[in-house]
Formats: sequence, C-alpha cells, structure tokens
Amino acid sequence: MLDGILFEKQGVPAAAVVTDLFEPTGRAMAETWGVPRYRFLVMPHPIANLTEAELDQRAREIAPEVVKLLLHGQA
Repeated sequence: MLDGILFEKQGVPAAAVVTDLFEPTGRAMAETWGVPRYRFLVMPHPIANLTEAELDQRAREIAPEVVKLLLHGQA
C-alpha cells in the first residue's frame, strides 16, 4: 500500500492490492499519508493458503482492474 502511495506521489502509476481484511488499514494508511481518496484494489482474504492455481485464478480475476487503475490513474 505504502509503495503504491509513494510511487503515485512521484508520478509513477501504481496499483496497490490488499485483501479485504486489510481494507480499513489501507484506508487509514492513505489518510495518514495525505491521500484520503487514494484508490486501491481489494481481493478476498486470505491468500497465503491458496494453491498456485487458485492464486493464479485470483490474479487473472483482478488483472483487468489493475490495468484500469494503471491506465486511468488516481483521478
């Protein structure tokens, strides 16, 4: 999350992704770093126990949203 915020502050497009359990933490971090409207993506928690195939499927599902965020920025 912080990496995405810092990249964006430097003008480098970024797409931060957190699991839903950490969405409130992500929002608090954005607020703390002065970008309360920072857009980031949320995927279902947990991911640590997923198989490689399951993780690949999650990545495929969120990839279009990552592309949108990178191409359209934080506007």
